[in-house]
Amino acid sequence: MTALDIEETGTAPSPTRGRAPRIGWRKLTVLPACLVALMLGTWLWFRQAELDVVSENALSHGQVSKALWQHVELTVLSTFFVLILAIPLGVLLTRPRYGRATPFVMAFANAGQATPAIGLLALLVIWLGTGTKAALIGMVAYAVLPVLANTVTGLRANDPTLLEAARGIGMSPLDVLRRVELPLAVPLILAGVRTALVLNVGTATLAAFGGGGGLGVLITAGITNHRMPVLVLGSLLTVALALLVDWLASLAELLLRPRGLETER
Repeated sequence: MTALDIEETGTAPSPTRGRAPRIGWRKLTVLPACLVALMLGTWLWFRQAELDVVSENALSHGQVSKALWQHVELTVLSTFFVLILAIPLGVLLTRPRYGRATPFVMAFANAGQATPAIGLLALLVIWLGTGTKAALIGMVAYAVLPVLANTVTGLRANDPTLLEAARGIGMSPLDVLRRVELPLAVPLILAGVRTALVLNVGTATLAAFGGGGGLGVLITAGITNHRMPVLVLGSLLTVALALLVDWLASLAELLLRPRGLETER
C-alpha cells in the first residue's frame, strides 16, 4: 500500500501483516520425530537383546524410570538456582554502583566452569558428603557462567539513546530496567539459559559418582559390570533428554522473545 492509498482510504496497513509465524511446522515436528525414532529403535534393540541376570537386575524394579526422574529433577533444580542467582547478579553488575566488581565476579564464574566437573564434584563430596546437595552445587557452579555472561552482555548492548529517551519521559530507574532494558536483553538471556540447560543435562550424569543419582547410575553400572545393554540405555536416554531439553528451550526462546524484536517479511 502506497502513501497515496493511505491518504485515500484513511487507513494504514496492519502492523502484523506479513509477519512470519514464530514457530514453523519443521521446528515442531522434525526433532520430536527423530527422538521417537531413536526411542523406538532402542526398544526394538532391547527386545532382541539377550540380558543376563546382572543386566536385568540393573534395569528392573523401576530402576530406569527412577534414574530418569532423578536426572530431570537435578536438571530442573540446578537450572532454577542458576536463574535466581545469575540474572539478578547480572543486573547488579550492569548498574554503575557495582560495575567495578564485574571483572572479579566474571573471573570467579569462569573459574567455576573451567574447573573439570568431576574434580569439582569430588571436592564438594569431600566437603559436604555424598548426596544431592553436592551434585546440585557443582552443577550450579558449572552452568552459571552462560546465563551471567549473557545477562551482562545483553543489558550492556542496549542502545543508550533508548534508555535516555525512557528516562526523558519520566520513567524511574526500575521502570527503565523492567520495561526497556530487560525486554531488549531477553534474546541473549534466553540463549544463555538454553546453554545452561544442556550443560546441566550432561553434568547431571556425573552426579552418580557423588551419590546424587540420575542416568549416570546406569552408565556407571554398565561400565563397571561390562554390560553393554545397560551402558547403551543410559547413554541413549541422556542424549535423548539433552536433545529434548534443547528443543523445548528453543521453543521457549522463540515464544518469549518480545514481538517488537521480530523481523517482518
